Amino acid sequence: MDDASPVRPTGPGSVEDRRQAIAELGDALRILVEQATATEASADELRRVAAQVREAGGALAESARTRMQAPSADDLFHGIRMYNPVSGPGSALAPPLHIDERDGGVIGTCTLGLAFEGPPTYAHGGVSALLMDQILGSAAIAAGHPGMTVSLVTGYRAPVPLQTPLRLTAEVTEVSGRKVTVQGRIVTAAEPDTVLVEATAIFVALNLEQARRLFGATLRPDPANPALAHD
Repeated sequence: MDDASPVRPTGPGSVEDRRQAIAELGDALRILVEQATATEASADELRRVAAQVREAGGALAESARTRMQAPSADDLFHGIRMYNPVSGPGSALAPPLHIDERDGGVIGTCTLGLAFEGPPTYAHGGVSALLMDQILGSAAIAAGHPGMTVSLVTGYRAPVPLQTPLRLTAEVTEVSGRKVTVQGRIVTAAEPDTVLVEATAIFVALNLEQARRLFGATLRPDPANPALAHD
């Protein structure tokens, strides 16, 4: 019997192998960023490590893509964004935030390290907004209404602690034509009833002309598919 499902190669040189390698490098970079943020090493030691990092970065730069080239390991049709700065496993900037669909919405988990510090021992307020934009957008996508953020209203009820497991939730509350309203919050895993940050966002689905204008040079094979135009 023929199997209608395509089989993805997973050996060396395959896209799955590349994604694994990207995730491994992302893990290493996040460790480096966190350790560089926390270290009290001497100036000489810092300069020695800086030279090593620059040397490693030079090797990667030899095969760098441009802004108009989509990462070869990404798959926009299936929501795989390896370098997303919030949830991408290959991003040194991402916590990363892990998101699952559940109970009519989405739930995200992450732990913010010292690299995200704003007020001493707490996360920078802009990082909280970044997390909320991502989780709210993910809820819109999960509900079948992907779009671009046009409004994000964030309320800070208490500071978000660093090095503490966090839980983020979001769900769509209204759909009006191409406009989607989503609400969400951030709490700690240990105290889920105490809201730290709450936010409401409005997303608007792109029409075909907007999608072509914004992403036509980077999206393949269908740059006009508005379902691809989201974070």
